[in-house]
Amino acid sequence: MLKKRDLPIGFTMELAQHADILIRFSHLSEAEQNKIIDGAKNVTSREGMREYVENLFSCR
Repeated sequence: MLKKRDLPIGFTMELAQHADILIRFSHLSEAEQNKIIDGAKNVTSREGMREYVENLFSCR
C-alpha cells in the first residue's frame, strides 16, 4: 500500500488508467517505488508521463 507522499498528479492519473501497472507498482519495495516516483517527477508532459508509466515494467 502506498504511503501518503508527494506523488506527481500526472503519474497518479496514468496509474489509474493502467490497473495492471498499478498492481505491479504496488508490489514493489518502498525503495523501488521511490525510485520510480523520483523519475516521474522529471517528466514534463502528459504524453511523456503516459510513455513513462506504460514502459515501467517493459525492462523488468
